[in-house]
Amino acid sequence: MTEEDIEVTSAFVYEEIAVPCDKTDIQIYGQVFLPILYALVFSIGLVGNFLVLLTILKARYQKSITDIFFLNLAISDLLFVISLPFWASYIIHGWTLGNIACQIVSSFYSVGLFAGIFFITIISIDRYLAIVWATRIIKARTVTYGYLTSVSIWTLAVFFASPHFVFIQKSESNCTSLYPEHLKKIWLVFKYIEINIIGLLLPLCIISFCYLQIIRTLLSCKNHHKKKAMKVILLVVIVFFLFWTPYHISLFLQMLQYFDFFKDCSSLRLLDYAIQVTEPLAFSHCCLNPIIYVFAGEKFRKQLSHLALRCISFTCACGPCSQYRSGVSTPISEFAVTSNQTQNTSDQDASFLL
Repeated sequence: MTEEDIEVTSAFVYEEIAVPCDKTDIQIYGQVFLPILYALVFSIGLVGNFLVLLTILKARYQKSITDIFFLNLAISDLLFVISLPFWASYIIHGWTLGNIACQIVSSFYSVGLFAGIFFITIISIDRYLAIVWATRIIKARTVTYGYLTSVSIWTLAVFFASPHFVFIQKSESNCTSLYPEHLKKIWLVFKYIEINIIGLLLPLCIISFCYLQIIRTLLSCKNHHKKKAMKVILLVVIVFFLFWTPYHISLFLQMLQYFDFFKDCSSLRLLDYAIQVTEPLAFSHCCLNPIIYVFAGEKFRKQLSHLALRCISFTCACGPCSQYRSGVSTPISEFAVTSNQTQNTSDQDASFLL
């Protein structure tokens, strides 16, 4: 496997494993389909997460800790999707930008990837605390706590993402990691293990535990909305598992190449195809985050509709649009009061599960 072939396979830009195996067809396949898939993820993810960002920032009601986490999740997803057009161009034309651009794009990609997974995890923990331990934790769930937690999450994201971009350099037409030769294999294996454990196994265990406890709590309470809430909860866990697990399994199998587990050409070709199929699937999860975590919430849907009405009333000078001007302020103010009232109960956090 040549370095050029592996770079086409994944934006992580895996390193050279000298195996005599013709992969020209895989390279051509990647150059055709990966840029298209990256472009789709970029377009949908950019629009969806920008709407989340705009809606939360423009909301007139008092921000909650949940809003802070959703806001940061949208920012992390935006960082991630912004890097995809550059990788798409890299796959087709090679790296045509400078060394600084190579480092910036790589850092956006890696930090956005880890931050997105971490904020999904912290949202799950926050829901667990708000629903299972509602009466004990309510005073601690303040906006200040949300900001401090978010800063900690971003710090952890930069820390765990650093092995994926600190060694990145522009080399000829490549944007690739240049490790010290005597530590090259150690760093490569470490990156694979880290992304599997920190990027999937640990978050999946935490998310599964939190939502299992939430389901137990909802089953024990008399709430006519609990069936719908449990469907959303199951959807969150299942989608996260289905979208990310195949990709991480492919990465783990890629790592085994360094220990000579796969030597024949057919196995190596199959692994490369697996990465090319599972990688866009995993990346598309950032497009679903606004739908699963935010658009599924009643509070956000109402605020989004009010924002749309305000935009319509702003762009219309007269005529039928004038009715929206008079009809926007009251629902928003009523909704702000309602959200502030429900924030003092455990139902506030169950509401965005519905």
